[in-house]
Amino acid sequence: MILVAGSANVDFVVRANHIPRPGETVLGKSFQTFAGGKGANQAVACSKAGGASTQLLAAMGADEHASVIEASVKAAAVELLPVRVSNQPTGAAFICVSDDGENAITVAPGANAYLLPHHLPDLKEISHLLLQLETPLDTIIAFAQAAKKQGVQVVLNAAPAQAMPAEILPLIDILIVNEGELMALADETRSVEWALEKLSCQSVVVTLGARGCLARHKGTLYEQAAFPIQAIDTTAAGDTFCGVLVAQLSQGASWPAALRVANAASALTCLTLGAQSSIPTGLEVAQFLENH
Repeated sequence: MILVAGSANVDFVVRANHIPRPGETVLGKSFQTFAGGKGANQAVACSKAGGASTQLLAAMGADEHASVIEASVKAAAVELLPVRVSNQPTGAAFICVSDDGENAITVAPGANAYLLPHHLPDLKEISHLLLQLETPLDTIIAFAQAAKKQGVQVVLNAAPAQAMPAEILPLIDILIVNEGELMALADETRSVEWALEKLSCQSVVVTLGARGCLARHKGTLYEQAAFPIQAIDTTAAGDTFCGVLVAQLSQGASWPAALRVANAASALTCLTLGAQSSIPTGLEVAQFLENH
């Protein structure tokens, strides 16, 4: 069983020709609302695309937006462990998606900021705890410490990028970052390979967008090329990668196999608008891999 502890948001998405520059107003093309949040997205990916038994611990308000998230994660067969915060709204993200599939995101944390250390459930049946940085750092550290003491594999997707205390990295078994996050954490300017070597975690994975990904696990470097696609919306592509990678590893897949499946699922996510709504099923991922 995988426990994902993290954020749950409602995404308000506008499509436009391009992402506005500072001070610029852009006339959008369409507006839609989706279930999102890095924690909820990764939980849906673990279960729906990765085929792993998954729980989601997330804080939400007592408002109508919470029901959007609840319906989405339950449809993906994720067991929801909700923390109700009655005096705060459910988290929200405001997303502009350009015609070339890139996005700009602003998040209002709302109830997510009230996920606290004492909310962590019993970890007896949990093999992996998957965390992100859209909830309070003190909570993330406390969760990681508790999991480490119980022999649970701790996975951190260090996104969105922010300064992290030195005490957190020794608690992490698998660190997942994008290229910018990696270089900042490693304080490195030479290359991705140099940065991977500088971080002390047993396993470090860096996603490289259209160039695929690299991973260092116990001193061995693994490379996975990206699958060529014409992206429509990159929202949740990174979250899908994280969820599917952890799901595959939890089910005994080798690192090369897990990276390949995670990359394929991430690529498929880019072909549909939205966050959780764009995450493929395990069958769709398998069929995609058969054709590539």
